[in-house]
Amino acid sequence: MAKYKKKLDADIRCPLEYGLTIFGGKSGEYPQKLYKALMNSQTVLTVWDDARLVGLIRVLDDSEMLAQIHYVLVHPEYQGQGIAGRMVEYIKEKYKNFMYLELMPEDKNNVPFYEKHGFHVMENGAAMQICNIN
Repeated sequence: MAKYKKKLDADIRCPLEYGLTIFGGKSGEYPQKLYKALMNSQTVLTVWDDARLVGLIRVLDDSEMLAQIHYVLVHPEYQGQGIAGRMVEYIKEKYKNFMYLELMPEDKNNVPFYEKHGFHVMENGAAMQICNIN
């Protein structure tokens, strides 16, 4: 049974030390940097199955106008159970008084999922990035 935690604390360090590469992406290859980044984030919601980290959503915000969802991660073995949707809905509720709640899906195949949750592709928008790691 999945358990949701709204407060991030030291309980995340152990799973991060093993890396979040199971979730995909390059960030999991740098567990110390990832841990520090998560600890400095305004909002992190984690989902646990007993002691196993199975989901995580992270939000950066300016405290007034703009909040940006940076990670929506669900362990592959737990996908399709509605975990990502519940995390996104929690974040939408938390940031409902902000002017903008944005995200940049790294996989365009995930766009329909976010559209189902009320997000829209920004007209004339284009995602841009500088990656300073090899």
